[in-house]
Amino acid sequence: MSSKSISTDPINPSNTRIGWIGTGVMGRSMCGHLIKAGYSVTVFNRTISKAQTLLDMGAKLADSPNSLASQSDVVFSIVGYPSDVRHVLLDPNSGALSGLTPGGVLVDMTTSEPSLAEEISKAASSVNCFSIDAPVSGGDLGAKNGKLSIFAGGDETTVKRLDPLFSLMGKVNFMGTSGKGQFAKLANQITIASTMLGLVEGIIYAHKAGLDVRKFLEAISTGAAGSKSIDLYGDRILKRDFDPGFYVNHFVKDLGICLNECQRMGLALPGLALAQQLYLSLKAHGEGDLGTQALILALERLNNVSVQSVVT
Repeated sequence: MSSKSISTDPINPSNTRIGWIGTGVMGRSMCGHLIKAGYSVTVFNRTISKAQTLLDMGAKLADSPNSLASQSDVVFSIVGYPSDVRHVLLDPNSGALSGLTPGGVLVDMTTSEPSLAEEISKAASSVNCFSIDAPVSGGDLGAKNGKLSIFAGGDETTVKRLDPLFSLMGKVNFMGTSGKGQFAKLANQITIASTMLGLVEGIIYAHKAGLDVRKFLEAISTGAAGSKSIDLYGDRILKRDFDPGFYVNHFVKDLGICLNECQRMGLALPGLALAQQLYLSLKAHGEGDLGTQALILALERLNNVSVQSVVT
């Protein structure tokens, strides 16, 4: 695509080359949808083995974000931390922006700092490129099923032009100017944090009261207490399945960004602060690479109980 084509030519597999940086739990499935739709995709990941599934599907491997971007019209990134985002996109030597041709688009889907999204947008504009912040919610199942909620910030026309790509991964929601996608995702994480805490507290209480916890979750799932957290994680918790759909380490990072933004805004959100402390305790116990549903472990330790003892 040229700078003109971003506003005139419909995006499709015949005219748009895709670059994908980050092939972890989420990125691997999201990128896979684009390959299955017929797009030419080049991938970069620090650990090459994590990209092997995509390579087997027909993706090409680049040796740096810069090299990847030189072969791409739209570059997606979904990595771990803001420092990773800065490195893979803005590094003057190896970063994607330094290899992108005018008219190219960066789409960062990492949950990151709103101020960094604004910085990337300004840097992209300075070289006649575009940048969209588009973090996602929905976990590993949402990624696998193409049912993610995508929070997009940036130029609205560009977001609309990217819809053929976004629609393969989920539903895009335009939230406003650069950084607003990140703000929306952080608000989403604040909501999830307290929802997950309520879920595991309810499980602990039901267990202590002598209820069949599985029947309890089935009963509340269709009432006012029903939630995506129950649907996604209730059964996993009972099976002691703590494989990550979303890592505790990354959630601690997200909640830390939220707290920093709250301090900047002068906001007091005690539920957020409590949830962040409990997730930090998981990290302190060496459980940072577990999924966020492992929060049950922190509550079990606090109360000297184990729900596992009554689960068959």
